[in-house]
Amino acid sequence: PSFVDCFFEIVSGFTTTGASIVPEVEKLSKGILYWRSFSHWVGGMGVLVFLLAIAPSGEQGKGFTMHLLRAESPGPDVGKLVPKMRKTAAILYIIYIAMTVLNIVFLLVGGMSIFEAVCHAFGTAGTGGFGIKNDSLAGYSPYLQNVTTIFMILFGINFSCYYLLLIKEWKNVFKDEELRAYVGIILGSILLIVLNTRGMYATLEETVRHAAFQVGSIITTTGYATTDFDLWPSFSKTILLCLMVVGASAGSTGGGLKVGRFMLLVKGLCRNIRRMLNPRRVELVRNNGTVVDERVLDNTNAYLAAYVLIVFGVFAIISLDGFSTGTNFSAVLACFNNIGPGLEAVGPTCNFGAYSDLSKLVLSWAMLAGRLEIFPMLVLFSRSTWRRA
Repeated sequence: PSFVDCFFEIVSGFTTTGASIVPEVEKLSKGILYWRSFSHWVGGMGVLVFLLAIAPSGEQGKGFTMHLLRAESPGPDVGKLVPKMRKTAAILYIIYIAMTVLNIVFLLVGGMSIFEAVCHAFGTAGTGGFGIKNDSLAGYSPYLQNVTTIFMILFGINFSCYYLLLIKEWKNVFKDEELRAYVGIILGSILLIVLNTRGMYATLEETVRHAAFQVGSIITTTGYATTDFDLWPSFSKTILLCLMVVGASAGSTGGGLKVGRFMLLVKGLCRNIRRMLNPRRVELVRNNGTVVDERVLDNTNAYLAAYVLIVFGVFAIISLDGFSTGTNFSAVLACFNNIGPGLEAVGPTCNFGAYSDLSKLVLSWAMLAGRLEIFPMLVLFSRSTWRRA
């Protein structure tokens, strides 16, 4: 492929998007297949967090390291698990490695070869989605599909929750509003898709299995597939598009808007409605019982505005290639939210190879903006940034 194709592919790998330009992945060498999956694993927890974990510690630049972790770790806010940032990064990576190894073990028990298990575990841990077979996971056993479903959902949970479990703070985990909302969205989406797709598969078990897998794959922005969901009814595909936008939990390896931000946006909207009814009443937004700072709400609203502007801007540019509206819009959401497959011409059985070089470069930028968060990417291209430099 061309240089632009290679650039698109590796950006897709490190941003854990999983959108590919390769039509026949099974023709690639094992070395290339492993490298694609390994780029997911490194990008999953984040290259910057990885550097924090191995970089020498010191007093100089402590504020900057916190800024790096905040830029790389998705979500409205990033808290310190322990006082020193390097130790925080190390704890995150220990949890990340342990869960990856556990995933590999479960896949080996199901009959996968060591190479297949490692590659799929890397893609699952990083919520990436590069497959080593053309049909993704459709050709594997129900056991392996169910194991992947469970681990995709687990990697979409805020890693701070796992740390709290390690120090036996069970109540704080179960009281976490974002975690409850995340699980509720998943269960509700599975139920609606099962009801909408009943009759498309031979048994109820198969229907539930495919629905659970695709809901887990899309909301965690992994992008694996066990079935061609582009053939599902419009209602089910609409649910998947909504899940693309919502994304996984803040502080997870997943992408998207994040459940935490989504909750703050909904709570802020409800507060503004109540203010209209009672202008003199003091209304506060709370998260997990704590009052949310107004600056956080302002940043969340600004993030949403930037999100919408970028989506429609990228959508307008790639529409020059002449593909259908559904193809282009789902391609933007799939890349910007680091999902991987979209709908129609970029569905789970297709790829992004037909787009022009300009569209691939624009979509590559969208993948980076979605993974590293919007504001750092906007600052990079700001004229004032280079003037100050």
